[in-house]
Amino acid sequence: MTRFKQLFWVSFFFTSAASTTAFAEVSEEPFGKTTDGKPVTLFLLKNEKGMEVEIISRGATIRAIRVPDSAGSFVDVCNGFDEVAGYESDRNQYFGCVAGRVCNRIGKAQFELYGETYKLTANDGRNTLHGGGDKSLDKLVWDGVAEQTEQGASVKLSCFSADGDEGFPGNLHASVRYTLTDNNALVMIYDATTDIATPVNLTNHAYFNLSGHGSGTIDDHVLMIDAHQYTPTDDELIPTGEIKSVEGTPLDFREPTAIGKRLEAVTDTAAKGYDHNWVLAYGEGIRLAARLHDPKSGRVLSVLTDQPGLQFYSGNFLNGQKGKDGKTYVHRGALCLETQHFPDSVNHADFPSTILEPGEDYHTTTIYRFTTQ
Repeated sequence: MTRFKQLFWVSFFFTSAASTTAFAEVSEEPFGKTTDGKPVTLFLLKNEKGMEVEIISRGATIRAIRVPDSAGSFVDVCNGFDEVAGYESDRNQYFGCVAGRVCNRIGKAQFELYGETYKLTANDGRNTLHGGGDKSLDKLVWDGVAEQTEQGASVKLSCFSADGDEGFPGNLHASVRYTLTDNNALVMIYDATTDIATPVNLTNHAYFNLSGHGSGTIDDHVLMIDAHQYTPTDDELIPTGEIKSVEGTPLDFREPTAIGKRLEAVTDTAAKGYDHNWVLAYGEGIRLAARLHDPKSGRVLSVLTDQPGLQFYSGNFLNGQKGKDGKTYVHRGALCLETQHFPDSVNHADFPSTILEPGEDYHTTTIYRFTTQ
């Protein structure tokens, strides 16, 4: 049943070969170079309805997503930069990248596996965030191959992370395929293999403002998260190991709720707003995890995934930095909906495991579907 559900959702969001080959477009062009001279490529995916997605090879990063509002007007709804230097600067807060090897946090920058303790790069106080330092996956230039597939315009990006990078064991080969279907769905399929057991937990870290990037705060966006529980954290945002109900808390988004409605109740916490992991139904294939609606534009983003967790981050540390098109990214001017395994899973035996063994294939799917209402 699980496999059937997964195939159903993927086939539902993938369109027929006949319509795709007629209208889908995929192209690539140079996007400058990194400070150490590596060329970066921009891939442009288009579908028959005019939706466009830009991906750059540094960090396998979503640079732009242009989707229509309820009146048919297209706008870019993702934070990003006009040049590679922006992504290499302190203005960048993981905008649009693939975060890993292990997204989110690992407590005390270490874990034990099969009797050996691995010490990682501490880049978030004494903890590891989104894979660590200069060799985390978001900072690598991935190899990309663009193609028109039966499902839509597509690009597959691949990278290699050597044994010992940022302290992680194993030679890791990772890839993500982005496919834009003709029903305005961006399908992301992640794969990875290793030669030594190692934790792997990949996500995309796109920042969304459905009114358009740089269009003020997301307080009026209405969010639904299909989750009854969450994982509480300590003052360093590391899970305590508990799983608690959202009932009666500001984290209850089971019914669509304006993000700003209960923000004050979480702004005096360590997260400075929403930056929590919700516990999703798991083992049921791909299913709806969250739905975001912007009443001003009518745009709707539905997030579907086969992952057990969803991190909702309300842009608490955006600081007015300059982004694409001269836009300013104000405090809480965009949000992230990151599909994932739970933070610090490698240090919590009761959480779903993130350990990838040799001979296994890490394989997950997340879908961003755009509509209007």
